[in-house]
Amino acid sequence: MIHVLTVPPLTRTLGALGGILAKAEAHCEARKIDPQALLAFRLFPDMFPFTRQVQLACDFAVRIPPRLCGDDLPSYPDTETSFAELQDRVARARADVAGYGPERFEGAADRAVTIKTRMADLQMTGLQFLTQYALPQVHFHATTAYNILRPNGVELGKRDYMGA
Repeated sequence: MIHVLTVPPLTRTLGALGGILAKAEAHCEARKIDPQALLAFRLFPDMFPFTRQVQLACDFAVRIPPRLCGDDLPSYPDTETSFAELQDRVARARADVAGYGPERFEGAADRAVTIKTRMADLQMTGLQFLTQYALPQVHFHATTAYNILRPNGVELGKRDYMGA
């Protein structure tokens, strides 16, 4: 059950994020906009820019299966400065997540998961971690990336976000 709640939704969200990146890049090319204008755009001064939102969506996604399965956490350097590099990161993240088969999630719902945050260590079961912490994190950053592009004229709709 945990596999079904983890891998298919994450691979779909990451696939949709790749599609959103492609539309943003095409938008810049068609309108002769410097890609850095979108890559560095943020919704509010105290929020992360578009590039960081994509990086964080990927980071949270690729760390969910290892946490649920008791594996070491992957780490990607945050060096992307172009749409192509972000596409590579999303593709890598999607492949990492898809590499976790159903058998790997045996006992994951009840496995103890501890998350170290700036405020405190959060302790929860695997199911709590997945549904109350991890998936909302991925969706927050993917949604924020979408929301940065939409008011900047990138023609996106709900189907783009949903990965339909």
